[in-house]
Amino acid sequence: MSNHQAHKNKLLNHANGPSLEEINGTVTVPQGKGFWKTLFAYSGPGALVAVGYMDPGNWSTSITGGQNFQYLLMSVILMSSLIAMLLQYMAAKLGIVTQMDLAQAIRARTSKKLGIVLWILTELAIMATDIAEVIGAAIALYLLFNIPLAIAVFITVFDVLLLLLLTKIGFRKIEAIVVCLIFVILFVFIYQVALSNPSWGEVFKGFIPNSETFANEPAIGGQTPLTGALGIIGATVMPHNLYLHSAVSQTRKVDHTNEERVAEAVRFTTWDSNIQLTLAFFVNALLLIMGVAVFKTGAVKDPSFFGLYQALSDPATMSNGILVSVAKSGLLSTLFAVALLASGQNSTITGTLTGQVIMEGFIHMRMPIWLRRLVTRLISVVPVLVCVVVTSGKGTLEEHEALNNLMNNSQVFLAFALPFSMIPLLMMTNSQAEMGDRFKNNLVVKILGWISVIGLTYLNLIGLPGQIEGFFGDHASANQLILADSIAYGVIVLVLLLLAWTIWDLYKGNKRVEALLKEGNQ
Repeated sequence: MSNHQAHKNKLLNHANGPSLEEINGTVTVPQGKGFWKTLFAYSGPGALVAVGYMDPGNWSTSITGGQNFQYLLMSVILMSSLIAMLLQYMAAKLGIVTQMDLAQAIRARTSKKLGIVLWILTELAIMATDIAEVIGAAIALYLLFNIPLAIAVFITVFDVLLLLLLTKIGFRKIEAIVVCLIFVILFVFIYQVALSNPSWGEVFKGFIPNSETFANEPAIGGQTPLTGALGIIGATVMPHNLYLHSAVSQTRKVDHTNEERVAEAVRFTTWDSNIQLTLAFFVNALLLIMGVAVFKTGAVKDPSFFGLYQALSDPATMSNGILVSVAKSGLLSTLFAVALLASGQNSTITGTLTGQVIMEGFIHMRMPIWLRRLVTRLISVVPVLVCVVVTSGKGTLEEHEALNNLMNNSQVFLAFALPFSMIPLLMMTNSQAEMGDRFKNNLVVKILGWISVIGLTYLNLIGLPGQIEGFFGDHASANQLILADSIAYGVIVLVLLLLAWTIWDLYKGNKRVEALLKEGNQ
């Protein structure tokens, strides 16, 4: 009898078994079948991960980047997607080879104190993404059904019932639903971009980075190419996806006594991940193209979801006659709201699973999936609800701006949580003690991994002062800016100290494993 069965009547249980025990190793895969049949059996976990790369937090950054700088930031979307593919490959490989998810692997190599600190940090990052999902889903409900925002925010809590239903029908069906929702989002944006007839030559030229891509000027609408690039990177590569992938990659039944079977699982899981992340790349590229080609340049004054919805229903903002006639029918704006709702629901499923992974991995505590969802969602609903109530009497525009600012400001937690998932992931997949000779990262992956990890950590940390300045609004005083920068530099020092502690603990933990392996071989 598993721990899960033994304690299923309790709300809180000790957990130190397989990652996501209820679904671990539940999906059988065929042996000796062709490439496509085997790939189909392994397809699904990549979709759950890809959702995080196209959640509501990505939308305004990509569309605004297109509005302000045309196709200049296309290369940033491409680079972010390639880095994502590399990191997710390592996360899936760690899960399959070690049979531990990233949270379990970090906890096994570090002290209990550090485990609790990293758990709190990762929980904050998950709550930050949950705030974006609450805002996205509530706004979609308001736009589609005219439900008042305060009530729409409460309705998002009840998606826990949807999640309960999904857990009853089996993990394979959850994967299928997620894939269907991804295609809904993809087709909505393909349709809108196809009508806009963009200049494809300019689009492909944008994929080649140049000196202007990360420049500090020009500043358009308070955004420079550098801040636009940082926004896209910050909204694309998220820490919780690495924890999630290292867990859901273990849902396939693999014979770990057979190295060839393990190698096959790694290979096909990587194919699945790269295919799904390519779809996410297309969604983000289409969002940026929308910003350039669907709207007239400078037409979108309000990059919030409300502003984009209104812009899509206003013929005056459209770039050509076909779009004007479709905008008049209300189809463009309705499709946008449908895609927003699909994106919010997708992220709900993956956010809950990730919450379970980090709670079980870092502090060895398990709670039922519905309770986990309810707790996280209720905590995330509070700031959104406060924001709606406080601004409801001030007029529609202030309410929209406040919600948009809350969503953007909440993403600051992602910036400093990311290094604490990336660096341990890279260190452990580089290690022969963890991965063995066959599965440790080769030299090319090591070099690209360190370049990506150091580059992303640097970009996230230098973007932190600007993000914290954002908490004080668009018209911050000189004293407020000084305070924001002081807080930012204090946080950067704390992050670097915590990183040093994490790296040192992991290094010592790895040496312990190496010593035990040597003893075992003697």
